[in-house]
Amino acid sequence: MNKIDLKDRVAVITGGARGIGYAIAERMLGSGAAVSLWDVDAAKLQESQTELSKRGNVSIAVVDIANEESIQKGTDHVLSQHGKIDILVNNAGITGGNGMTWELDPNVWRKVVDINLVGPFLACRSIVPAMLKNGYGRIINIASIAGKEGNPTASHYSATKAGLIGLTKSLGKELATKNILVNCITPAVAKTDIFNSMEQRHIDFMLSKIPMNRFLQVDEVAAMVIWLASEECSFSTGAVFDISGGRATY
Repeated sequence: MNKIDLKDRVAVITGGARGIGYAIAERMLGSGAAVSLWDVDAAKLQESQTELSKRGNVSIAVVDIANEESIQKGTDHVLSQHGKIDILVNNAGITGGNGMTWELDPNVWRKVVDINLVGPFLACRSIVPAMLKNGYGRIINIASIAGKEGNPTASHYSATKAGLIGLTKSLGKELATKNILVNCITPAVAKTDIFNSMEQRHIDFMLSKIPMNRFLQVDEVAAMVIWLASEECSFSTGAVFDISGGRATY
């Protein structure tokens, strides 16, 4: 495994208590960063902190990513614990289940938008000022291949991930001369707890679209994110990095 130097960096990872977020935290700790995990699941956060603290400096904050006040409290907590924030990984997200667009509950649609799109905006809004003050930052948004192609029976999820790609491009341009780089990745589906909210036929459909004929591994996502979070990523911003096993090549 290649080791990228993140010594003395401080990273916030939303949805960090499990799945992709947890794998990213593991890799960042292995590269020397201090990590703050944000999640709504207090019990799982505590469990993850206990395990990950064996690898390095880990703090936690119970944060509702769709709530502005909760995010600001999380930001203040990290700054008080670590003194700065160098890296933000907007990973928290939900699928909202499956259904034809005209059959989806509007309340479910709004919840998916709030968590998957409004949440990353609020996190950036809260944390970017701290990055500007320090003159350095790396923001990585976890979008989805669904944001490029649109998955049937997942229009709410697809729309939010397309929106996250747009947010990445806009914010990347706004910060391009500030030494704060903003990029996103578009993974194909990885086998995590998110599978529990999807119908089997939808899971089978997604697998059928991947030329490599397998699901993404969370460690593979972490490997891409760790480079985007580093100083070695120095001339890419507002960009979309594909990690879909050949499903999309644009």
